[in-house]
Amino acid sequence: MSELLHHFVDGGRAMYVILIWLIIAIAVIVERSVYLYRASINRDVFVANMQKTILAGDVSRAVKLCSAADVPLGRIVKAGLLKVNRPDAEVQAAMDEAALRELPKLETRTPYLGLLANLSMLTGLFGTVWGLIVAFAAVAGADPASKATMLAQGISEAMNCTAFGLISAIIALIGFAVLNGKTQSLMDDINAATVQVLNLVVSNRTRVDVEGVRSASAA
Repeated sequence: MSELLHHFVDGGRAMYVILIWLIIAIAVIVERSVYLYRASINRDVFVANMQKTILAGDVSRAVKLCSAADVPLGRIVKAGLLKVNRPDAEVQAAMDEAALRELPKLETRTPYLGLLANLSMLTGLFGTVWGLIVAFAAVAGADPASKATMLAQGISEAMNCTAFGLISAIIALIGFAVLNGKTQSLMDDINAATVQVLNLVVSNRTRVDVEGVRSASAA
């Protein structure tokens, strides 16, 4: 730990800027991971429960199941179920409107990780270049016998910025890749499940308990 701290201090002021980018990236990764984990649901189980209740005509129970799930998929499907006694176009419109509210929440802030990775690398490069400039300037006026030693020390210190910048960028990029993959998986599940539920509703309208839908809407 003391050696890492020594390298950090030797890297100069740019190291503190890179540390800020790294802290922000880690905060985004943690926050997005928690949100996406809570937004996840087993699509097959959810659709099976919807199918069971819709085929039984108990749409009010389907609405309660969506509310209990408290995930984006549940809220989108619930919006459509509350309009099940209306024409197909209105059911689709209700789901689309709910999707426009929910889907952007899945993607928010994740793209910042790509920006933070670039900022970390560029800040590390800037710190390295600046360190080399300072090192060569110091060597220019030094004693000939000590020039090689001073130059080696200066380059070593300047490279600390590059190393830290790359480490921070790698962390941010890995976080971006993992979160982006999870987000896309959730969006695919939502799109597939909403289409399945919509088809169930449209093809089983005669079984729908209209009064139950109205009571669920009022609640």
